Amino acid sequence: MIRLTISHRTTVMIGLDDTDHPDVGCTTHALDSLVSRISEEHWSEILERRLVRLWPFASRRTRGNGALCVIASVESSSIANLEEICESWFDDLAESISKHPENGIKASPCLLISYNQTPESWYWESVRAEVDIENRRAEVLASGTKVLELGEGWGIIGASAAISWVPSKHSSWELIAWRDEARIGSEREVSHDAVAEMAQSHPETFLNRDPTKNKGLIAPRTPCPVLYGIRGGSCNSVTEAHIWLQARKDVEASHTWAPHRTNQMSDDHLVGVCTGTVLSPPHEGRGAHTNLRVLSNGKASVLVVFKEGGEVNRLVRQLIPGDQINWMGLESPDGSIHLERVSLHSAVPRISSRPSCCGTTMRSAGRNQPLRCLDCGNTSDKLWMSEPWSPTGVSSVSGWFEPSPSQRRHLAKPLNQGVPT
Repeated sequence: MIRLTISHRTTVMIGLDDTDHPDVGCTTHALDSLVSRISEEHWSEILERRLVRLWPFASRRTRGNGALCVIASVESSSIANLEEICESWFDDLAESISKHPENGIKASPCLLISYNQTPESWYWESVRAEVDIENRRAEVLASGTKVLELGEGWGIIGASAAISWVPSKHSSWELIAWRDEARIGSEREVSHDAVAEMAQSHPETFLNRDPTKNKGLIAPRTPCPVLYGIRGGSCNSVTEAHIWLQARKDVEASHTWAPHRTNQMSDDHLVGVCTGTVLSPPHEGRGAHTNLRVLSNGKASVLVVFKEGGEVNRLVRQLIPGDQINWMGLESPDGSIHLERVSLHSAVPRISSRPSCCGTTMRSAGRNQPLRCLDCGNTSDKLWMSEPWSPTGVSSVSGWFEPSPSQRRHLAKPLNQGVPT
C-alpha cells in the first residue's frame, strides 16, 4: 500500500455511511459535526468533502442513497490524536442512534479511516450492483483501513465506496446547508421565487428546479437537518449561489454549510447505450407504468417507463413493433430495465389509408376482388398507403428524450450536459 504522506504531513480519507433513520438524522449532518471537531485542531486541514451516490437498487438504500468522505491533511505526529477524536465522536454517534425511533430500518453506521490508496473497484462495485457485505468487510480489513462500526455495520459498503471514488474532471458539486437545531422538523422557508431567480442569476448551477412543474428541487421534504442542497458545476458556483440565497429575506438562515464534490450526473451507474427492436406494442402495467418488449443482441428484454416518465413515456407509448430505439437504462433485480433516456433510431412506416379516387377512399369490391372507386368505377390492387413517421407531442435534445428534472436519478446525466454517444 502507498501511504499518502507529504513531508511531515499525512493525507487521510475518512468515510461514513448509514447513520440516519427515516424520521431522524442525516449522514451529511453527522459528518459535518465530526469535521467541526477535527477542524478545531491546529494540526489539521480539511481539503475536501465528497458525496457519493450508490447503486439505486441497493437493498438498504435511503431516498438519497449517498455516502460521505472527507479528505484531510494532518501532521503525521498527530495521527493518534485524529483517531482518538474519531473514536470519541463515534461513541457519541452510537449514543445518539440508541435514541432513534424503533420503527423503520435501524441505522448501522461505519466510519473508515484510511491513510492509503484504496481500490477504485470498491466504488465501481458499489455504484453498479449489490455488494456482499462480508466480502467487502474482509477486503477493507485486509487493506489496513481502520474500521469503526455499530451493529451489523452495513455502512462499510458506502463508506468504502466514498473513500475509493476517483473524481473525473466532469464531477459536479453540491453545497449542503443545514438548519438550526431548534427549527428541525418545522416547515422550511425557501421560496419558489428565490430558487427560480437563483437559477437565472447563477447559470453555472443546475437541476435546482423543475421548470416543467414550476417546482424547486433544493429543499428536502423530510424532517431531516438539511435546509437545502444547491447543485452546480464548480465549488465557487454553488458557494456564490448559497451566499446569494442567504442574503434574501424569503430564505431561512442556515446554521452551517459546506460544498461537496459529487458523482451526481455522472452516469457511473450505467454501462452505456443499447440498441434494440420493438417486439410488441407498449403495455400499461401496474401503477400506469409502461412496459415495452424489445430484442437486443439476440436477447428479449422488458423496458419499463414509470408513469412520471414525461417525455420518455410519451415517446414509448407511440412505438410499434419493428421500430428501433436506442436507450440508456438500469437493470433492476427482477431483470427488467428501467429507462432513463431513449431515442428513436428508426421507425417502420405507419399505415395511413387506402388509396383514394374522386376525393374519397376506394373500397374493397369483395373477397379476392380489387379496390374500386364507388364514383367512377376505377379499380386498384388491394393495398394500404403508408408514410414515414416521427413522434408527435414530445420534445427532445438532439433526438434524445428524458424525464423531467424532478423524476431523474441523482446519478443520471442531463441531456443538456451532453447526449449519449
